[in-house]
Amino acid sequence: RVSSVTACRTALVGELAMGGWTPALVCASLALFIAAGVCEVGGGWLVWQSLREGKPWWWGLCGSVVLVLYGFIPCLQPISDFGRVYAVYGGFFIALSYLWGYGLDGFKPDVGDVVGSAVCLIGVLIVMLWPRDGGGLEADGDAPLAKSLTQLAAR
Repeated sequence: RVSSVTACRTALVGELAMGGWTPALVCASLALFIAAGVCEVGGGWLVWQSLREGKPWWWGLCGSVVLVLYGFIPCLQPISDFGRVYAVYGGFFIALSYLWGYGLDGFKPDVGDVVGSAVCLIGVLIVMLWPRDGGGLEADGDAPLAKSLTQLAAR
């Protein structure tokens, strides 16, 4: 008996091997962009707090460690081009910066901030999901996410 989880994993990896975006792969990629943004904005905020707001030195050290972690997260993306990954990530960075400022610093975005962020997110989703040969994904399954999904489906 094949479990539904195994069937989903197999279907996901099969779609990835064919170079197409699936809903699960889109969700995984978006989660990686959000994780990268949280690490970059959060790490930068910790350093900012240490150097500009008088927080203890170890806040800056923790922020630096988080920023190093951020550097590795985009490498997990299934998108094959460095420039495209970072361009798409840029839109997420903009929106997450506003959210972080609003949530932790009391920053009140104005209409221009909200509209501008929305335009950025729409733009980067177009870049990410635009129909292109292979969907812009790793054609040979060499992306770490693709390898992980392949190993998961093999279980």
